[in-house]
Amino acid sequence: MRYFRRVLIAALIVVPLAASYATAGEGGKESLGAKTIAPPSPVWVIGSYDADGQPNMMTASWVGVCCSDPPCVTISLRKATYTYGNIMENGAYTVNIPSRDLAPVAAYTGRASGRDTDKFADTGLTPVKSELVNAPLVAEFPLTLECQVIKTIELGLHTMFIAQIRDVKADSSILGDKGAPDPAKLNTFIYSVGGYGFYEVGDHLGDVGKLSRRYGSGK
Repeated sequence: MRYFRRVLIAALIVVPLAASYATAGEGGKESLGAKTIAPPSPVWVIGSYDADGQPNMMTASWVGVCCSDPPCVTISLRKATYTYGNIMENGAYTVNIPSRDLAPVAAYTGRASGRDTDKFADTGLTPVKSELVNAPLVAEFPLTLECQVIKTIELGLHTMFIAQIRDVKADSSILGDKGAPDPAKLNTFIYSVGGYGFYEVGDHLGDVGKLSRRYGSGK
């Protein structure tokens, strides 16, 4: 009788626990479904000209580096956006990376449409014509990539514009000792997918080479 009592108690404990793991998914994680949830995402403000030569800017986060040689970036836009038509027209865009103080600008240019308003006039920012590509730089942004589209891929709701970087323009104030942008000086921010908004970039965690030595040579 005592044996059966122990088996019953064990069953009452183990079965609900197993059920909770089954509903939680592999490793006890919750299933969120097939969604574009891969935080954090960069915050890039894309500069372009419309068919009349009017400068426009739009915030995008479906973006990233996609090749080192030649140096390329990619952005993915919905056909409904004004910037989509601009890039299709001119085959070029600029990537303008904002510092923390430009977060309200990035929020606004991601919500307003260039079809309805002049976002440069609204924000008081300054468009500067690129000498390399047919797209405007934003003077007040500390870092800009001038990009020429080399490939367009229709993915579904979004179209991917792969572009070769023709040049990178940086304010000297954000450069580190090695001549590259210093994240602490750039003081940019990221976007958290899922409605959580913008977040600051955190502290420096350490040199990658040194961190990797915890598990070996890192070769």
